[in-house]
Amino acid sequence: MSGARAARPAHAAWILAGLALVLVLAKPLLPAGLVRPPDWLVLPFAGWINAVFDFLRDDLGLIHVTRAFAGAVEAALDTTANLLYGRSRWPHLGPIPWVVVAATMAMAGYALRGWRLAALTGGTFVWIAVMGQWKWAMETLSVIAVATPVAVALGLALGIMGWRWPRFERLLNPVLNLAQSLPHFAYMIPVVVFVGVGPKSGAIVTIIFSVPPMIRMTMLGLRRVAPEIIEAGQMAGANRWQVMTRVRLPAARTEILIGVNQVIMQSLAMVVLASFIGMPGLGQKLLQLLQALKIGLSFEIGITIVLLAVALDRLSKAWALHQPAHAEAGAGRIARHRLLLVWLGLVLAGFLLARAVPYFHVVERSQALSIAGPIDAVMDMLLGVVRPLTDGLRWFLITRVLIPLRDAILWLPFVGVLLALAALGWRIGGARSALVCLGFILPIALSGWWDRAMITVYTVGTAVALALLIGLPLGIWAAGRETRAKAVLLACDTFQTFPSFIYLIPVVMLFGVNDVAVVAAVVVFAAVPLVRYTVEGLRNVPPETVEAAEMSGATRRQLLWSVRLPLALPTLMVGLNQSVMFALFMVIIAAFIGTQDLGQEMQRALSATDVGKGLVLGLAVAFMGLMVDHLLMRWSAARRAVLQG
Repeated sequence: MSGARAARPAHAAWILAGLALVLVLAKPLLPAGLVRPPDWLVLPFAGWINAVFDFLRDDLGLIHVTRAFAGAVEAALDTTANLLYGRSRWPHLGPIPWVVVAATMAMAGYALRGWRLAALTGGTFVWIAVMGQWKWAMETLSVIAVATPVAVALGLALGIMGWRWPRFERLLNPVLNLAQSLPHFAYMIPVVVFVGVGPKSGAIVTIIFSVPPMIRMTMLGLRRVAPEIIEAGQMAGANRWQVMTRVRLPAARTEILIGVNQVIMQSLAMVVLASFIGMPGLGQKLLQLLQALKIGLSFEIGITIVLLAVALDRLSKAWALHQPAHAEAGAGRIARHRLLLVWLGLVLAGFLLARAVPYFHVVERSQALSIAGPIDAVMDMLLGVVRPLTDGLRWFLITRVLIPLRDAILWLPFVGVLLALAALGWRIGGARSALVCLGFILPIALSGWWDRAMITVYTVGTAVALALLIGLPLGIWAAGRETRAKAVLLACDTFQTFPSFIYLIPVVMLFGVNDVAVVAAVVVFAAVPLVRYTVEGLRNVPPETVEAAEMSGATRRQLLWSVRLPLALPTLMVGLNQSVMFALFMVIIAAFIGTQDLGQEMQRALSATDVGKGLVLGLAVAFMGLMVDHLLMRWSAARRAVLQG
């Protein structure tokens, strides 16, 4: 009986797949309503969402609450802006000289991990200053300095509530899944409607965007606290508040600080993109330079954003892994506070130096260094050499691959696509997964954005396929030796810190503004998790299994294809899942350099502050990502169960 039951999903899946194939082959004979959703079937989701937002904003008076919150955020931004780049606001103390900020960051790096991190963090801020980018960088950091503590506090509170009340966690998880699947622009449009444009909007959208990882890491950390630690605290007479604040949270310190790291990196990514809603800083400058195709200056700003991302990432990770050190018993006050005293000495010396030499206070644009000219010269020379290759590759990809593939996907009748996805879901997870797939794809069909969604599918599918061809062999090669694995994983860590905007610079240089540039940017961005999880999956194959296969006489090729890759496949699927999500996000951002997908329409919705349209488009992207996530995770879980059985 069990065999018969197991065969039923396969039979149903084949029946659905057969029906899909029949509909595709019979497309010329199908009525128009089965080829594309008819107008009467398209539901006015955008109008409904706009009506809800109008009710919340005007009738319910939510706009007064949001404006009050925006006012508090703006006051905090005025303070950080005054301290970091001298905006004329309270407390009227700034700007702090750049040499003092650089020395402070270097001391933070030294205190957490020694000279290497000190050189990276201090050197990053020296670079920013001498390149004349201080004001732009401080505009960016002034927002991060406000958004990060608020997001951390909010995420910590919601994470504690989710850990304490399982019912609240069950409500929270779908919201977090959806929030982490929405593209960046979908967050911006409601904020613009309620708050307007400018730095305060950038800070608020950054807070909203960066809260989810903090919630998840807080819940994870609290769950991992050993019961023995809690019992020891209770036996010492601690009440519930003391157990939480002095036992549970300190015991979950590492996971919580990793959450802080994620908040900081998410904040930087969003602040750079918030240039689309009037957020000044490095992102706005990079956007302007890319629009003007000033590659050398864009490269300069790109280096700064990358250095800032790497420095903040390394600092926050070092803080997460750093264990508090205590001075030896009987040590004097100077010995206990040696690093603090050194920092105070450096700060005092920095202020005196800046007072004596204005260059160390603010580097004027006329005094700044620039490598834009040499970069432009090198790029002109390089492009002169590779242009025949890139032009030929661009022509081939556009005319022979991308356009035919796009046209083929757009040619498919929508009912055939629905049935094919239902068949795939049924084959992987039975009737429930088939319904989940239909539940995610049907709203896209009913939204009226089917063709745009299919163009997004074509771009993402092409890019992920190419990323697989690059990432899988690279990961297999890297996993072959420990030294290679460490170097490649370090590179993946570094690439994952880059805000997505950065990936547009090299592809625009090589291919200009077209679909090839979009696909190339998505390929590079999406290949990173594939490489990482391939390396991790192959490294985590049990050594005893490999030894048993070797003793059976298996060759290296047989070990790879028959032992290591099958055992690593569940981990590889996690990497593929991450790659698809990265690709979806990057496609929406890459609409800036010209596409005809959902991203282009989302940017138009942002320009028109059309909340309904923007959220419908954002949810369409999120639903595609969640559907892929469901299918890959169900398949991965089934495969893992087979391997463990």
